[in-house]
Amino acid sequence: MSLLLQHQFKPLPADKQIDTCSFLDSVSHLPAFFDCLGSAIFSPIKADITGNITKIRSVYESNPTKFKTLQMILEGEKELHGPQWPKVGATLALMWLKRGLKFIQVMLQSIADGERDDQNPNLIKVNITKAYEIALQKYHGWLVQKLFQMRSAHLDTGGSGGSGGGGGSCKSMLAAADASHHQSLARPPPPPPLPALTALFAAPYKDVFLKALSKGQTVKEEECIEKIRQFLVNYTTTIEAIYIMYNKMNAELDYKA
Repeated sequence: MSLLLQHQFKPLPADKQIDTCSFLDSVSHLPAFFDCLGSAIFSPIKADITGNITKIRSVYESNPTKFKTLQMILEGEKELHGPQWPKVGATLALMWLKRGLKFIQVMLQSIADGERDDQNPNLIKVNITKAYEIALQKYHGWLVQKLFQMRSAHLDTGGSGGSGGGGGSCKSMLAAADASHHQSLARPPPPPPLPALTALFAAPYKDVFLKALSKGQTVKEEECIEKIRQFLVNYTTTIEAIYIMYNKMNAELDYKA
């Protein structure tokens, strides 16, 4: 699983503090994960993740000593921004980034656990749907969820998956719904989560996905799954530590987009 194992996350120390530089080095390679899902429709989510990484990196590079760990970034921005925190800066960027990372984690873990649709075992819709429901659904409004369900039903009835067929109109509907929703909010809008939702609509077959993760090499499915499990060890620990940090610092925002 070259794409994943080539840039593994490092083990965390006993205090679970996440070194910012090491984290950024590892996470900066993850946008390429969405290329493995096959369609150019996934470019927006790559842009969102890349943008959030860039925001965090910018804050870190402004003072690497002060912001040596991710927790030090949150603490520093809390002191700097006062009541505006955590709706600002790298704190907000990391909040949205961790949700995208959680989506990847749940999807890969579901595949590694062998969860599948017995009638369509080579589809990864079950895995992607689970990842969406756990990592992203609670942050999406009713209309966005309904659009997801509609597209999921389209996949079940033979709709084009990897080609992204119909994705343009659905994407436009999602964008319109998101814009309309934000106009009614007094709070500043969050970074748009919709590209992550759009990514759910164009998933490839499992064998195609696993081959892409292997950078085009033909590898036995069991070998691919084992490498996914290896990657998930430190990756999952890191994601969990970020979520715990946000909860302990009361930095989590749960308003819907």
